[in-house]
Amino acid sequence: MVTKRATKTDAGKAASITIGQLAKRAGVSTSMLRFYEREGLLARPARSASGYRLYPGSAVRALAFIHRAQRLGFSLGDIKRLLASEAGKGARGHTVVGIAEQRFIEIERRLTELLVLRHELELFLDDLTEQVGRAAGGDTARIYRQLVDHVCGHEAQRSAPGTVHRLIKRLGCALASVEQDRVFAALRGRHMHVWKEADGYTILVRDRSAAVQAALERLVAAEAGCDVHVDVELATTADGLQLRVRGDNAFLYAQLFLTLEAAP
Repeated sequence: MVTKRATKTDAGKAASITIGQLAKRAGVSTSMLRFYEREGLLARPARSASGYRLYPGSAVRALAFIHRAQRLGFSLGDIKRLLASEAGKGARGHTVVGIAEQRFIEIERRLTELLVLRHELELFLDDLTEQVGRAAGGDTARIYRQLVDHVCGHEAQRSAPGTVHRLIKRLGCALASVEQDRVFAALRGRHMHVWKEADGYTILVRDRSAAVQAALERLVAAEAGCDVHVDVELATTADGLQLRVRGDNAFLYAQLFLTLEAAP
């Protein structure tokens, strides 16, 4: 039996796949593959002698990367830059990391709004429970409390302290330079309200003690000249000490104080 020896040309053909085969492996339509080509996400393939598209095997991995990035909300332009960096051309490494981190920060902003809303709704339900208890008596109040606990859960989910501190460091925030152990220790476990406003967040700490005021004043002083936050103000109100943070990255303060309140 004579075995045909594979040539380099034969090996190259074996390593290539048609558009139909690639679409099947990647779980997309052939029209989507052509769209990716037009957008520059996939390199234009070679053609067979009969004119069929022939893709390299690496195209399957590239498509998996594109789909993952799309699920995470990256734009096609950003995905193109990420692919170019992976191929060793185009954007530099620090630029690509910046693109990914910016997407992460956008998600953190949106998450913070939900965490703040959840926090305030829990406090509202607690107040409502007390009012029901006073008006309806013991048994009714107990049943209502059980329903609220069942709906809300026993403990609110906070953003992990490590996540907040990583964000602070990434953004070059002045909070990273304060004496965190001493300042944050005075704020841990304090009862507070946090709410979103059009241009930032407001944090109301229900405590006007000298230690809490000194800690908040230290945070405000740390922000002097910082480009990350537009404005930070501290005021004394009838309900406690109120910190107003304005700017695109004010969500850092909201996350930080939610984490501090939940800390033992």
